[in-house]
Amino acid sequence: MKRKDLNIILHRLLDEHPNLSDINFTVGKPIQAEVDGVLRPSCAELEVGLLTAFHTEHIALALIGPDRRLIRDLLDTGSCDLSYSLDGRARFRVNVFSQRGHYSVVMRVLPSRVPTIEELDLPPVFKQIAEEKNGIVFVTGATGSGKSTSLAAMLHQINRTKSVHVVTLEDPVEFVHPQLQATFNQRELGLDFDSYANGLRAALRQAPKVILVGEMRDRETVEIGLSAAETGHLVLTTLHTIDASHTINRVVGMFELEEERLIRIRLADAMRWTVSQRLLPKVGGGRVAAFEIMGNNLRVREAVLHGESEGKTFYEMMQQARPFGWTTFDDSILDLYERGLVTEETALGYASNKAVVKRGIDRIKSQRGEKTTDIEGLRIDQEYSRKIT
Repeated sequence: MKRKDLNIILHRLLDEHPNLSDINFTVGKPIQAEVDGVLRPSCAELEVGLLTAFHTEHIALALIGPDRRLIRDLLDTGSCDLSYSLDGRARFRVNVFSQRGHYSVVMRVLPSRVPTIEELDLPPVFKQIAEEKNGIVFVTGATGSGKSTSLAAMLHQINRTKSVHVVTLEDPVEFVHPQLQATFNQRELGLDFDSYANGLRAALRQAPKVILVGEMRDRETVEIGLSAAETGHLVLTTLHTIDASHTINRVVGMFELEEERLIRIRLADAMRWTVSQRLLPKVGGGRVAAFEIMGNNLRVREAVLHGESEGKTFYEMMQQARPFGWTTFDDSILDLYERGLVTEETALGYASNKAVVKRGIDRIKSQRGEKTTDIEGLRIDQEYSRKIT
């Protein structure tokens, strides 16, 4: 398959599903578009039917092109990452991988324009995060939870308000930032640098004020990232963890046991914010983000240094610091429910602590004058004592 033939398919998909988030090419399935988290068969008019190994291999080769590094990665590691542009209409983050002797392709649609914090309706504290001068900020969540989009919005805020040098290390480059007040240099793994550790080490010699590290994948990258944060740089990065507690444990777990004390001290001093997010099905279609946001204060530092304990958990600290923009997932989900953006079933399904969310939902229902229970017809049996006697 030539690229022009692949482009025809991609144009058809975008015409058919303007709000699609991903495109999936898998052997034994039709061409699929993911819309609002659900895969839907597409391009029926092309009469391709179920994809064969021949189809997916040719799609993969059309995307990879003559890039020997990507072919080597695919053969050596079983997968490769790349970016792909469609005639100025759209950009994609692409992953080609092998499964049971065949190739599959997943293409994530990237917005052509960098979103703002206001457009994404992110919590106001995101602007405060963008004002940080140094330290490290973790944005965490599962794959596809919107981490890259939130980071792009924060970087765009910096771009609009600060005359600083920003270096990004990405795999691949997703959002192309315009040159506004800030000066952006965006580097792509495999094309501009060979590993995050080496790219980050080189970035320290490029006089940046802000460094974006696409992902903290190993101990060496974490160590250099902490060093950068300690020497006056603002480091923004991602981890595949579900909340603040797991983020701290993941970072500490990358080091040897005898190094734990030192890494906890460094992390307690360098960490500025930990933001975790989840995407929830939205009432009426689409998805909406719920956040867990934790900053840094004396209580958080103590918990990072010595570990969480009863009465000193990150969850409790975030609950008590709500006036400062901190929030737990449960409070964020309750806010979405109160605004009518998610259903009760969705709120309970994505809650960290279902009992807390259930009580919150009952409180909101009570304020609205709605029923908080399905139990009806209860009354006091006035004749009970008489029956006993």
